[in-house]
Amino acid sequence: MKTLKDVISLKFKTSESEGVIFHGEGQQGDYITLELKKAKLVLNLNLGINQLGSIFGHTSVTTGSLLDDHHWHSIVIERHGRNINLTLDRHMQHFRTNGEFDYLDLDYEITFGGMPFSGKPSSNSRKNFKGCMESINYNGNNITDLAKRKKLEPSNVGNLSFSCVEPHTVPVFFNATSYLEVPGRPSQDLFSVSFLFRTWNPSGLLLFSNFADDMGNVEIDINEGKVSVHINVTQVKKNRIDISS
Repeated sequence: MKTLKDVISLKFKTSESEGVIFHGEGQQGDYITLELKKAKLVLNLNLGINQLGSIFGHTSVTTGSLLDDHHWHSIVIERHGRNINLTLDRHMQHFRTNGEFDYLDLDYEITFGGMPFSGKPSSNSRKNFKGCMESINYNGNNITDLAKRKKLEPSNVGNLSFSCVEPHTVPVFFNATSYLEVPGRPSQDLFSVSFLFRTWNPSGLLLFSNFADDMGNVEIDINEGKVSVHINVTQVKKNRIDISS
């Protein structure tokens, strides 16, 4: 396909912070890749190579954050020549692509949910999308419906299920006055804890535990947006360890 205008729209939800949502490329150096990186949405686009090479035409735009929250997010990409509108959850960003070409020439396959291994370093280092998508529309074609009815020819519908599996994790909400207290494990030399958290507050206590026999305590907190671990041990000279990240 060689297009002057494109409209691509879809909805997604995921708990993964990395993954290719959509990819297409061509023999003239054209490519378009929409992906999650560090839970942000990144659109990479190139409308072709001239004598200065592919770097000259490469355009990359980043939008959004915390998109790995397992909530539905909507994306619309509208392109007319070098003019692009990128809309994420009704927040629109307008930009112009670098380079001098107006047409997007994609003469290889277009893939949703990942990119084929092409032998290029860029394809090897990228993760496939893991999560749910719906309402995939590419230039007027309802891709989701066509894939479900097996009307895409040729196509490779990999290990897809046409349902959205909910994660098995059970979140706990703390309202700044609530807390959860659990019994310790006596006579254990090892103290180990792991959890995921998300908050808008810059400061707060995440975990506190006393060691048995008045041997000290451990505290994990957020202080001005940084996570800190404080370990107090009463029976050694250097009795306090502070780690911040």
